[in-house]
Amino acid sequence: MHISNKAFLLILSLLLLACSKKEEKQTKPNIVFIFTDDQTYSSIHALGNNEIITPTMDLLVKEGTTFTHAYNMGSWSGAVCAASRAMLISGRSVWKANSFRQNWVKRDSLNKSWGKILESGGYDTYMTGKWHVDAPATSVFQNVTHVRPGMPKDAWDHGKMVAKFDSLSKIKNAKSASIMPNGYNRPLSINDTSWSATDTSKGGFWQGGTHWSEVLKDDAISFIDKAKSKDNPFFMYLAFNAPHDPRQAPQQFQDMYSLENISIPESYMPEYPFRHQIANSDNLRDEALAPFPRTELAIKTHTKEYYASITHVDAQIGKIIEALKTSGKMDNTYIIFTADHGLAMGRHGLLGKQSLFDHSIRPPMIILGPTIPKNKKSNIDVYLQDAMATSLDIAGIEKPKYIEFNSFLDIAKGKETKSKYDAIYGAYLDVQRMIRKDGYKLMVYPQLKKVLLFNLENDPEEIKDISKNPEQKERVKSLFKNLLKLQKEMDDPLDITDCYATN
Repeated sequence: MHISNKAFLLILSLLLLACSKKEEKQTKPNIVFIFTDDQTYSSIHALGNNEIITPTMDLLVKEGTTFTHAYNMGSWSGAVCAASRAMLISGRSVWKANSFRQNWVKRDSLNKSWGKILESGGYDTYMTGKWHVDAPATSVFQNVTHVRPGMPKDAWDHGKMVAKFDSLSKIKNAKSASIMPNGYNRPLSINDTSWSATDTSKGGFWQGGTHWSEVLKDDAISFIDKAKSKDNPFFMYLAFNAPHDPRQAPQQFQDMYSLENISIPESYMPEYPFRHQIANSDNLRDEALAPFPRTELAIKTHTKEYYASITHVDAQIGKIIEALKTSGKMDNTYIIFTADHGLAMGRHGLLGKQSLFDHSIRPPMIILGPTIPKNKKSNIDVYLQDAMATSLDIAGIEKPKYIEFNSFLDIAKGKETKSKYDAIYGAYLDVQRMIRKDGYKLMVYPQLKKVLLFNLENDPEEIKDISKNPEQKERVKSLFKNLLKLQKEMDDPLDITDCYATN
């Protein structure tokens, strides 16, 4: 059988084109987004915390680039995680995301979500873990397994706690300690055994006694095993509940820590003087977990459980990364690791994330992959929600105009040396506003008509308010003006114009 030269060249061209397209499909990078819950920026050993054990996160720091100054923009609700995730999935800034989320059910809105954008770029998308977004996860991702709610309903009932708080005024000589639900307002003494951090009937564990972090790990590995035989690139959204309360972990992880070896934060205080402008009420669940006023015992105990939960989730992340390596996909995979926000854990007399101090708005942020410098740290300001735009950049997908956040890929690579943002904006309900710019932070408590100013270089723990110093008068005025400008850009509905004049 003879083939003409022209026919031979045509067949060869078609074969080369097919191979080229297959190679292009195979080489488009995979993206794995690993999301913890309530993890503050200072909770990784490799980033300066000598008390915590985080070998996997330490490895991520070593193998990638760490953004030491990543921020959550804020929240319209005490459930800060819900706002953080809505911004991340929609790409909108805080107040615009609040409006947008009310239309999630509309198909055109869902098609503009994170998972759907990557799906349109040829990605197989997968989600497991905590969701807490006002749209079905199945409408955003092609493959979904176990979906966790914002807070577990099982044996950890916040409604009961609120009801008991409300009943205090009606009970003669009542003390909160005697009526609080299990797990709240503790410990009251070294002998307080009212709560077990390993009780599998509580919200940290799934039915059958398997910890939710382990359920997620198994889900992720199962998807990776199936992806081994496929050419399509994949996007994995892995959202752990840990270390959110109830901060539980198996006993072997609890045993890694002792109260004697846990320090008290530099900014520790029994009670924050403006606590009601932070928590907005005494029955906010985060703050109700420990007694008022705070004690060193309570803070150390909660920190011990927090660290154990982080070390446990660290071990699960390690197994996911090992599965990626075994699958042969690791060399063509980018990993972005962060959390939905930070957590106070005793700093400023607070426990939760409902404040605009750095401990509550700054999570860890690490990216690693084929083109990312290793063991590099950048103090350039980014928002954690920039992870969405960064993933589109990695995937070679043009960022839609409605996405307000920016890719930090070129910053990680060293191609850009400045933040995409002139200043960092923060908001919480109608009780707090913040601007962070040029090494200073201005915090505003509108209901008190009060401002605070911190020099973040000299006072990174935000302990010394310098707003009344005469030499800072112009700085306060300038930052306040910049904050008003940001409010307008963000569609912020709160009027704070009279806060500076009366300060």
